[in-house]
Amino acid sequence: MPQIIETIDVNVPVSAAYGQWTRFEEFPEFLSEVEKIVQVDDTTTDWTVKVAGQEREFRAKITEQHPDERVAWAVKDGETDHAGVVTFHKLSDTETRVTAQIDWQPSGFLEKLGSAVGIGGHAIKKDLQNYKEHVESAPTDAGWRGDVQA
Repeated sequence: MPQIIETIDVNVPVSAAYGQWTRFEEFPEFLSEVEKIVQVDDTTTDWTVKVAGQEREFRAKITEQHPDERVAWAVKDGETDHAGVVTFHKLSDTETRVTAQIDWQPSGFLEKLGSAVGIGGHAIKKDLQNYKEHVESAPTDAGWRGDVQA
């Protein structure tokens, strides 16, 4: 299963970086392949994405969440299996390091080819840059502060 790890530093406090990441329904504003997310409950989100011209839907389950530290999830629907974690590290009162780690199982020829040439890593890097621009221009909000244990 391929693994992608990308990191970016954002010029906002850790609570703002984390808070923006917990507003899942805003992801289409900065994640290029995400068409729509509906938050079903505190630990469940329904996603619509467009990958290589194909629309897919899946349900993600948050497996672990700790305010200002991490959000982890898993998707097990047979077509789009993946899991990941985003961690938040305070560098200073006004700067945060955000690290995304995603483990995914490519399906179909195009995804397998893309994985082989590293397209997934480039897409995550671009999306993190979009997130940086978004969070640095967004109003500060602490977001959801609930805690989910693995």
